[in-house]
Amino acid sequence: MLKLLRSNIVFIILSLMLLLALGLALMYIPKGDLHWLLCNRHTPARDIFFRYYTHVAEWFPYVLCVLLLLFGRVGNGLFASAAMVFSSLTTQICKHLINAPRPVTWFAENMPDIRLPLVEGVDMNYWHSFPSGHTTSFFALAFVASILITKRLTAHGLTGVAGMLQALLFLLAALGGYSRIYLCQHFALDVFAGVMVGLLITCICYAIFSRFEDKKWYNYRLLTKK
Repeated sequence: MLKLLRSNIVFIILSLMLLLALGLALMYIPKGDLHWLLCNRHTPARDIFFRYYTHVAEWFPYVLCVLLLLFGRVGNGLFASAAMVFSSLTTQICKHLINAPRPVTWFAENMPDIRLPLVEGVDMNYWHSFPSGHTTSFFALAFVASILITKRLTAHGLTGVAGMLQALLFLLAALGGYSRIYLCQHFALDVFAGVMVGLLITCICYAIFSRFEDKKWYNYRLLTKK
């Protein structure tokens, strides 16, 4: 695990800084005020971007898992698949156990005078807000990609490039998390929890699968030569 932390230090530090910033905001700013502060930044270009970008979390993680299983090492594909499946499963269980109201429901009940800036064409959800499943998928995907790409790049002595790619992956994941607030589908607390779940489940899956990296089955390739 220490090896994971050292090699992916850029991604991990940026993620912790995001969690710290969100945590402080959640402590000192009321729920409704914080959501309004974060979501009320609309422009036509941002509406289009976030409306479509948010859907990346719904399909790309699973495309990546299939590609890794078919064209990469089987162990890497299984690690990625486990991280995505178990992080999503954890999120869905929490969603249905807690059944927290989404922003449109919460504001209608608690701050009915405020009209949320909804994006045209986005189907709004009303319940199962906590935690954010899309944010979980974005961060699990980005962390998996950071681990696998960094491992490949550092093996070729490209640690500087690995650090820059980790920063880029974090930015892409953070934009995905923010898209849920921007589109008024989730609160900042939901995103905070989604980041935590995505990172922790990926860490657990890596701790399990990294024990088998020297095994023949882990390094087997289905459709490419060894």
